[in-house]
Amino acid sequence: MQKLESIPLMRTLAAEWKKAGRTVALVPTSGALHRGHVALIALARSRADIVVVTIFPNPLAFGPSENFSGYPRSPEEDAALCEELKVDAVFLPAAEEMFPRGHSTFVVEENVSRPLCGVSRPAHFRGVTTGTAKLLNIIRPEFLVLGQRDAQAVAVVRRMISDLCFGTEVLVASTVRDSDGLVVAVRNRELSALQRREAASLSAGLKRAQEMAAQGVRSPDRIIAEVTHLLGEHRRVRVIYVAMVDPNTMEPMREVVPGRTLLAIAAWVDEVRLIDNVLL
Repeated sequence: MQKLESIPLMRTLAAEWKKAGRTVALVPTSGALHRGHVALIALARSRADIVVVTIFPNPLAFGPSENFSGYPRSPEEDAALCEELKVDAVFLPAAEEMFPRGHSTFVVEENVSRPLCGVSRPAHFRGVTTGTAKLLNIIRPEFLVLGQRDAQAVAVVRRMISDLCFGTEVLVASTVRDSDGLVVAVRNRELSALQRREAASLSAGLKRAQEMAAQGVRSPDRIIAEVTHLLGEHRRVRVIYVAMVDPNTMEPMREVVPGRTLLAIAAWVDEVRLIDNVLL
């Protein structure tokens, strides 16, 4: 496994793979790798000759009131896990390498990024699209591997790739959950045992929505009201949104269409912000 920190070296290695006719899958991460990332890497390995994992906490994706400096970092442990999983290359650029002094160009998606998390985190997706576009230009992968947990980011990046003709195929790995139903995420390590029990209400709400849809309920209002009520029974949980949307456009759905309707939740559990979703 090769570890690279500079863009020129990463670009040179990627060009060598291209020349040799090798297909490349890119797994972009912010680091602090966990079982969810392991699933992404496994999907990448199943589709491409070469797997590249980027470990880059993107400062552009954090708002001014969000604690970028406090984001968990474990680069040595992350690299060791990647080596164990037989990743071909790990790209660990510093923020100054990706966005040097004077950087003033951004990629902005105007529609899919506006609702849901775009309301409470208005600069977040601009950071996601700018960072992803730069990685795609550096590595030129055939495949980009993302996780279903970040459903809106998946939709935003897909739109960017389509609109700007990158030609990269987006692969989406299923959400990985712990035994209590809580989605595996970096922020989970910040939860106490009590907070974790409260946080499990998000997956319980999604399960209830699935049950209602399976029983024939087609009214988004009814399902959203039920899920919101369930979350409201937990005093540490503060709902940011519960929404029924088209998974590609993030536009509200007027009716539940099986297989084409996403129920998305964002909530605070005390000071920890969590997101989750399910396709009904």
